[in-house]
Amino acid sequence: MLLARFIDTLFDLMSMLILLRVIISWVRPSVRDPRFVKMIKLLYDFTEPILSPIRRYMPKGMMIDFSPWIVLILMNILRNLIFNIIY
Repeated sequence: MLLARFIDTLFDLMSMLILLRVIISWVRPSVRDPRFVKMIKLLYDFTEPILSPIRRYMPKGMMIDFSPWIVLILMNILRNLIFNIIY
């Protein structure tokens, strides 16, 4: 039960980080505070290793980056598979 809770929390955290990255990319905040720059860099450092493999297979020249949404769908499928194996 503890393992399932840990896995669920990990997937939730990663989903929130990806959604936060999407929102930041839409808003494009004016960055004057160096702490804010560090937080955005940390957010990109956490999410880029997950998003970049999907982005490699996406068609080039698209105006909208759909890789976060594809990753969220794949993470949800993976979470369900893991929980089906555990239970």
